[in-house]
Amino acid sequence: MSASYWIETLGCPKNQVDSDKLVGTLTADGLTPASDASTADVVVVNTCAFIEEARQESIDTILTLDRNRGESSKLVVTGCMAERYGDELAAALPEVDRIAPFGVPVSLGPTRLAGSQTTTSSQFDLLELPRPASSAPWAYVKVAEGCDRNCGFCAIPSFRGKQRSRSVESILTEVDGLGVSEVVLVAQDLASYGRDQGVGERSIVPLVREVATRVPWVRLLYLYPSDLTDELVEVICDTEVPYFDLSLQHVSPPLMRRMRRWGNGDVFAERINSIRLRQPDAAFRSNFIVGYPGETEDDHDALLRFVEEANLDWCGFFAYSKEEGTYGAGLDGAVPATLIQERLAELGELQDGITRARRLDLVGTRRRVLIEGAETARSASEAPEIDGVVTLTTPVEKSLVGAFVDVDVVDAEGPDLIASVAQGAMSTVEVAR
Repeated sequence: MSASYWIETLGCPKNQVDSDKLVGTLTADGLTPASDASTADVVVVNTCAFIEEARQESIDTILTLDRNRGESSKLVVTGCMAERYGDELAAALPEVDRIAPFGVPVSLGPTRLAGSQTTTSSQFDLLELPRPASSAPWAYVKVAEGCDRNCGFCAIPSFRGKQRSRSVESILTEVDGLGVSEVVLVAQDLASYGRDQGVGERSIVPLVREVATRVPWVRLLYLYPSDLTDELVEVICDTEVPYFDLSLQHVSPPLMRRMRRWGNGDVFAERINSIRLRQPDAAFRSNFIVGYPGETEDDHDALLRFVEEANLDWCGFFAYSKEEGTYGAGLDGAVPATLIQERLAELGELQDGITRARRLDLVGTRRRVLIEGAETARSASEAPEIDGVVTLTTPVEKSLVGAFVDVDVVDAEGPDLIASVAQGAMSTVEVAR
């Protein structure tokens, strides 16, 4: 009987891609997926270390899985925490059998789990590993690793390193093997794809065009606003997924400078409005940091005004996390935790109302959706696992998962839409898988 594995993935979509690559490696080693962590021979936790809250979630997950795993199983910790805090984790968590940073095999066997608790030498390139076909009708595809920017709040470059872009050929080969209807391109700095290869700026544009010849929908996550060129806007709209996930972080000019970020609220608003003039049904998402050192009431008020006026479909707000080794960690003007929570609540309440209103505006419209399950789907305005969904009033056949169908939106519940399959739509279903 072959050994089995369980992988618990925490953090962002980029981590999910890494876990998919590990599945391919474990499968090649002869392991099979377990039904749950308690029955697995090797339990892998792919951790996140972006902010303190994510690190605590990773530790809590490790301890929970340790309590629930089988007596003879092996517990392996990989991902960002393993890379950034490998030695500290090994000392603090004796329950863990192996700390495996990026590129270190995590399989079960005499050569893979023998030796000391901490492994530091890389033995393969996780970015380039093959992965199995997707079990969902969509998949994340990581096109680069690392980041060349120096944002004041972010420690990612310190442990992910400088940007390393994949070749177009390797990306397209991966896309071809996934068997999906939608590809979601991800990277720490997606719009900078290819610059480190010496192939010229804005090479993300021809990459998107190439991927779009292979799948009906291409979605881009994490775009720095400074790189949102007219050409990139055009190619995004041409993919029939006019979805713009913009990494804004704040809007106040003084605070943006302290964050070592480009832009301000006026610049962002002008760009968003220009896109809406070109593509009225474009959807927008962004994230903002609250409580960065030196954030004043004026800064907070500027962000409130921007959120209200920009009328974005989706927004996330996160409390500032002091990260060791970053520029922000050495700044004065710490914002009290209670004040940060008050500001988060105020922003969250404002955006919830905006999102609800924008969803209600879609009632009575016809939308093209990707069927994900018997009663669930998504339109171009919803990114998988992040935004709301489209709930179907009548279940569809399982064979239609991965197909595109026209639906009529009849209601909205919070972030979700309620829709019925359009009359006659089943006779023109587009099956892409």
